[in-house]
Parts: sequence; C-alpha cells; structure tokens
Amino acid sequence: MDRAIIYVDNAATTCVSKKVFEAMKPYFCDMYGNASSIYSLGYESDKALTAAREQVAKAINCAPAEIYFTGGGSESDNWAIKGAVLQKSKNGKRHIVSTEYEHHAVLSTLETLKAQGFEITLIKPTSEGIITSEAVTAAIREDTALVTVMMVNNEIGTINPIAEIAAVCAQKGVLFHTDAVQAVGHIPVDVKALGVDMLSLSGHKFYGPKGVGVLYIKKGVRITSLINGGQQESGKRAGTENIPGIVGLGAAITDAIEYLTEESARITKLRNKLIDGLLAMPGTRLNGSREQRVPGNVNISFEGIEGESLLLWMDMSGICASSGSACTSRSLDPSHVLLSIGLPHETAHGSLRLSLGRYNTDQDVDYILKTVPLIVEKLRAMSPMWETRI
Repeated sequence: MDRAIIYVDNAATTCVSKKVFEAMKPYFCDMYGNASSIYSLGYESDKALTAAREQVAKAINCAPAEIYFTGGGSESDNWAIKGAVLQKSKNGKRHIVSTEYEHHAVLSTLETLKAQGFEITLIKPTSEGIITSEAVTAAIREDTALVTVMMVNNEIGTINPIAEIAAVCAQKGVLFHTDAVQAVGHIPVDVKALGVDMLSLSGHKFYGPKGVGVLYIKKGVRITSLINGGQQESGKRAGTENIPGIVGLGAAITDAIEYLTEESARITKLRNKLIDGLLAMPGTRLNGSREQRVPGNVNISFEGIEGESLLLWMDMSGICASSGSACTSRSLDPSHVLLSIGLPHETAHGSLRLSLGRYNTDQDVDYILKTVPLIVEKLRAMSPMWETRI
C-alpha cells in the first residue's frame, strides 16, 4: 500500500504482533510434526501445544484441562451453545436465553436451534446497551437449558455484569456461557471470579493469528462434541491441531495480559479524547454506556448522513474504520445492535465505530478529529435528511 493508513478497526481484527509472529515461525517449516505422533518431531509440537494451553489457562485463571482450542470465536460459540442444549435436551430442557444484540455467531446458532424446535428468549438491552441480571432472572424458566450473554458488545463496547448474571444462573441451576471475544486481552477476565461455565475467546482480537480460538469449559460441565473424527482436545474436538496458530494465541494472550493495565489506561485516554472531540459536533450521540465501556471502543451516530458514505470518504483520507460489526459492514441494513438499544433506523444508519488499539497514537486521534468533521460537513451539505432537520 502506497499511502500510510490509520487503522482504527481493531475490534474487527488486529495485526499479528512481531513478537507473536516470531514465536509462530518455527512451527511452519521446522517443527511441523503432528502433535499426536510418537516420534520426536511430533513430541515437539505436543510440547508447544501443552505450553500454549498453560499460557491461556494462566491468563484467564483456570486449569489447563479446561482449555479447548478451536478454529475461532464463532466455532467456540457454536460448540458451547449447541453442545450444551443438545446435552440438556436429553432431560427435556429445550429453552435458551440470550440477548437481542449478540454477535451473529450466537444469533445465527440460535436461529438454527429454533428451526429444530428449541425455544429462544432474547433479552432487550437497556438504552445504554447493558443486560441486567434482573432481566436474565425474569427470562429463565423451569425448562431453560442455557443462558448465553456476551461480556462486551462488539459494536458499542458496553461491558455486561457477567459475574452477577452467572450468579443468577448458578442459583437457578442453569448453564451459563459468555462470548468474551471482545473482552479477553482488553479487560481483566478471571473465569473463577466470574463464575461462568463456558467462555469463548479468539486470538485475532489481541494481536494473535486469525483462525484460532478457545472454548473454556468448566470442569464437570458436560456438553456434546461439535466436530467428531479424532481424539484431539481430550477427544472433544477432532482435527489435527493448528500448532502455529495455537502457539501464536498463547504468545499473544501472555503479552496482552502482561501489559493490560498500562495499555488499558493509555487507550482509555485516547478513547475519551476521541469521544469528546466527536461529540463537540452538532447532531452527534454516543452509543452505549460511557462508564461501562471497553477501553478502545468509540461508537458515534451522526444525524443526516449514511455510515457507508462516511466510511468511503474516511478510507480515501487514509482511515480504516467500521459502521458496525465487521461481519455485517457490507450490508445496507442498519445495525441490529443499534436498533436493539432503541435508535431509529435513520440514526442507526449514520453510525461510526472506531476501535483503538496498541499501535494507535495521539497523532492518530488528532488526525481523525481534524478529518471526520470535514467529511461529515461535506456529506450533510449533500443530504436531504440534514436539510430537513435544520
């Protein structure tokens, strides 16, 4: 690419850090053995697999035997939900509680299960994008098999009270899963303190490689397998392990946790500067809670413009951002997350998500605050929606 870019779409994906890349390199061409083999080349891969499992377990405070490597966050979500409800349905429990603003990895899985006769209750978040434990309590029934609520929303960055929700589920005797893909590596995540039964995470959200994730399954929790065929991952997830990816995830999560406190403070400062600067413009609003918010997330709606047009103009100015989740950013439909917190369609269409990360600087924020208002002003001058408003 000829021109420099300012990348502020870290919630969609992050680059692989140089440290992580160097940790992965030997496992592509030198130590390439199958971890299930008994010869020394395979044994080296098995040692790397064990070490990475220990790194992840230490990062989220659990036993290594409770860590299962997957192909990413979406697979982890699918496995947790399908595996739990298929197991529980043997005892007649066919009801699932979730939320309206989950990632599509969860919502699409629930739609598949609904077509198979399972009943789904979706909780509406508050106007600030929070799922309360009281709402979860009200939704649980005698036949509820599972509750699944995301820890951090991928679009508006709000942090849910997961420990409170987990306590409700434990009291009711219902399994609880949380999609923590946007949380791990960015805020403290301790599965014992949270009290969750299952938790999903993904390496490419914290400077690890794409295509590798984790499902934490608490000891004693029984779920059916999603992929059958071999005895990998304690016989619960078949398929030859992606050793380079797993090594990369282990290195990335260790690195992220080591610098979590200082990076969180630095990025939060940049985030607040960006929010304050954008909200100084007329016809803007912050989406999601200001206080209960992951450090790097900024989600702003601009009245009188289309988010897609804003993104294209920003790209021409060297800024990479998003108008919603990366999985749906090419859709012209308004964000289901923004609609769930009560935004009208026309406001939801004019949303912008900026997600800051490790390599963003004060200079990046200054450039965004200089550039975005000019683009918004230009688009509003062409917009009949803005003319009607004024």
